[in-house]
Amino acid sequence: MMKNFKYTFLLLAIAASACKKDKVDQLKDNNKISAIVADNFNLSIYNTALVRTGLAKQVDQEGPFTAIAPSDDAFGLAGFKTTTDILSAAPARISAIMNYHILNGRYEFNKLPFLFNQEIKSANGGKLFVTHWVKGPDTILTINGSKILSKNVKASNGLIQVIDRVLEPYAYNYVSDAIASDRNLTLFYQALQRAGLLETLNGKGPYTVFAPDNAAMTAFGLNSVESINQMDPAVLLRLMRYHIIADRRFIYDYILSTGISGKSEQSMLDGNSVQIKLKPDPQIPGAFTSIELLGTGNTAMVQLGRRDQLTGNGVVHTITSMLKITQ
Repeated sequence: MMKNFKYTFLLLAIAASACKKDKVDQLKDNNKISAIVADNFNLSIYNTALVRTGLAKQVDQEGPFTAIAPSDDAFGLAGFKTTTDILSAAPARISAIMNYHILNGRYEFNKLPFLFNQEIKSANGGKLFVTHWVKGPDTILTINGSKILSKNVKASNGLIQVIDRVLEPYAYNYVSDAIASDRNLTLFYQALQRAGLLETLNGKGPYTVFAPDNAAMTAFGLNSVESINQMDPAVLLRLMRYHIIADRRFIYDYILSTGISGKSEQSMLDGNSVQIKLKPDPQIPGAFTSIELLGTGNTAMVQLGRRDQLTGNGVVHTITSMLKITQ
């Protein structure tokens, strides 16, 4: 009799536990940001990064939060082609990137004014720049020059904004420091220093710098500190100023602001203009992926190397030829 009683008690305990679990499952909110991300096959790498950094638990809280979510293709462009790449990457880098993509509050960027590069802050205090603009029949939203692919995906504790590039938090407060840290821009940095422009580039800004790489400087004839120091300082100053803009300009800003001709003019710090030409997307008719530039003295279009390197007071783009004022 006692044995049967124990068996009956065990069954009741299991049944009670199952009922409690069913209630917990019913109460669980499957519409929070982390659950929606986990359920989206195109955000698998982002989901892995959220879990690895512990941010999945953060965006499971009440919030509200806005999660800026690079697509899997976007992570691929940044060198993270699979979830394994996220798991094997340096934890500090993944943590910095992912924290930069989380905002406190519900941000519907399409309700911002129609302006370029409006500053907002991530949850960890990093600066981001949102553009709300009209291009032909479409209203376009970008963050740090990255296009928003799916906007205002609703979650019970916030919103998700899916973008086409991974946003890299800036490591340098000034464009001059970003240039100084790049081994491929050492000759350009020396020329800026010789021209007396470092104090300017250490100012509030913002500035955009089209920085010729070492190969471009060498091809121009400035292949050493000695050759840079031998150049007429006034001529060097004018040449260096021809590579600087007194504004913050991401590459996609030019795609948005250039008309149907596909060409526009950009005024540089020295007062002269550079022609900007849009580069078509070979896979999408009528779409554009990048730009090329033509100085008043260039006979061939100048191509971009690295693009959209954000700093605290501007943006640096690397170019593969010098912008020439005269031939």
